[in-house]
Amino acid sequence: MEALPAFLSALTLQAGYNATLVAIGAGLLGIAAGSVGAFLFLRKRALVSDAVAHATLPGVGLAFIAMVALGGDGRNLAGLLAGSAVSAGLGLLAVEWITARTRLAEDAAIGAVLSVFFGFGVVLLTIIQTMTSGRQAGLESFLLGSTAGMLYADALIIAVGGALAVAAVLTLRRPLTLVAFDAGYAETLGLSARRMDLGLMLLVMAVVVIGLKIVGLILIVAMLIIPAVTARFWTERAEIVVALAAMLGGISAYVGAALSAAAPAVPTGPVIVLVAAFMFTLSLLFAPGRGVLAALWRRQRFQRRVHLRQGLLALAREERILEPLTLRVLRRAGLIRADGVATDAGRARAARTLRDEARWDMALLQFNDEMVAGRYDGLTPIEEVLTGDEIAEIDRRLARPGVVA
Repeated sequence: MEALPAFLSALTLQAGYNATLVAIGAGLLGIAAGSVGAFLFLRKRALVSDAVAHATLPGVGLAFIAMVALGGDGRNLAGLLAGSAVSAGLGLLAVEWITARTRLAEDAAIGAVLSVFFGFGVVLLTIIQTMTSGRQAGLESFLLGSTAGMLYADALIIAVGGALAVAAVLTLRRPLTLVAFDAGYAETLGLSARRMDLGLMLLVMAVVVIGLKIVGLILIVAMLIIPAVTARFWTERAEIVVALAAMLGGISAYVGAALSAAAPAVPTGPVIVLVAAFMFTLSLLFAPGRGVLAALWRRQRFQRRVHLRQGLLALAREERILEPLTLRVLRRAGLIRADGVATDAGRARAARTLRDEARWDMALLQFNDEMVAGRYDGLTPIEEVLTGDEIAEIDRRLARPGVVA
């Protein structure tokens, strides 16, 4: 129970100056990661972020070794982030070069770069642990993220970097959206799809680098992708996907940082990702358009409509209904009694359903048009499909002698 007051204090920015900086920096990082990740998701290049993230590890190791060789302790965050940025840039260039100069697909190039760079980084970390100089302790926090012992200067670097990344996304949001949906059309407007892709990758690299300390290189990919996928459950519009992804990323990072402040022994990165995953799960289940429960409800509603129509046709034709679900649907609608006999309302509605079937059969003969045939699904009222004049003409034809309704 003691953790709850600590969490509320961190959530309301009352847990101390350093915890406040971390929470704000994490929130800005989450906003940047969500918005950049949304464009990655829309561009269908999510896997590139994994290669960029893993390619940062050798840069961290080499930057540490270089700073120790120059007489420092190797733990300067700005230096480590600069090294990781150079390494990530080299990884990105390697993927682009392999894709452009060989027959390998992009995913194969990403797999090769990811594994080689990450393996090299692990070797460097092993070597660093054997060094007699420098402060190696805690360097592995770049794998999973940690805010424990974060200095004011470190938090400030992350906060400023996150704010700059958000500003860059706001500036480039329109051309990035255009390239994501139709690169060919963007080219006709004078936009270079290759340059926009490069700009997007630079934004990814920036988010990965500034997120190393908080989330870690292994989990930063989740911060880029999960908010974007979560936002997609709620809307069909690209600009809203980007805005929602930014908001969800910011909330996940802010709440995760507050939880981590309340429980210092728990790594920050996994907590942030778990908060994002919780939001994803809620969206997966409850989103009104694409959620699982909404899909189940639409399926059940469609089944009820089908059974209602078949039951009404059976009543109109005085056929015996044997399907239990059809009987249950008709009974709940008050169209039949408990013994299966049609009520007055049921007989009237059955007659209308049979009349609409005859109307539609006549419409198919009258219009003789595949477009017309595709407009009626048998469940929608015919008045919502055909115009009043069309229905009146059909009724006149049905009323002619010799025509059976």
